[in-house]
Amino acid sequence: MDVLPASVIRVLIVDDHPLARQGVRALLAQAPDIEVVGEASDGAEAMERVRELRPDVVLLDIEMPGPRACEVEAWIRKNYPQTVGLVLSAHNRDAYLAEMMEAGAAGYLDKDILAPQLVQAIRRARQGEGLFSVEQLHRAQRWREDVRERWNSLTPREQEVLRLLAQSVTIDEIAQRSGISPHTVETHLRNIAYKLKVDNRLEAVTWAWTNGIIERPAPEE
Repeated sequence: MDVLPASVIRVLIVDDHPLARQGVRALLAQAPDIEVVGEASDGAEAMERVRELRPDVVLLDIEMPGPRACEVEAWIRKNYPQTVGLVLSAHNRDAYLAEMMEAGAAGYLDKDILAPQLVQAIRRARQGEGLFSVEQLHRAQRWREDVRERWNSLTPREQEVLRLLAQSVTIDEIAQRSGISPHTVETHLRNIAYKLKVDNRLEAVTWAWTNGIIERPAPEE
């Protein structure tokens, strides 16, 4: 067995798509100072692999089963602070960006990144550099100040009603699940539209989907 140099950077790849993991592994194989020590396909497995392998850098996809990427990153920061988290994802939404910044990730990279850029990003992150661009910082700040502020202006009941509506639950069903009358649901929906600065309930749902507050329901197969 070849002996790896002392400065080798040990990387864990986390992605629920096997082909994506295979592609990243192939890209990193070009760098003599980077070793892929393991892979994980979901958030729970990622935590298990970090605990087991103690990698230097974890490449995290955003959308995967189990604990969310921001939860995995926050867990890593708390329990294994020497391990650096880097997002490598095709999902470039302001909500994800802000959440991963707050969780403690070192950077947020697009999956279209070229191999030399990815290798360089891993090296810089391992050295303790923050890799968020000025544009990404501005986007995350805008999301916090605008989107999150509007969402937090809703009462817990209003948030619950909007979540149910975004799942295509009818007014009568929302009333039944929430233990309130359909008239009260309608009142909540008017208040929601007013607080979110949109014209109607459809725009409220679209706003929540677009800004990453509520996940779109998976299409039926």
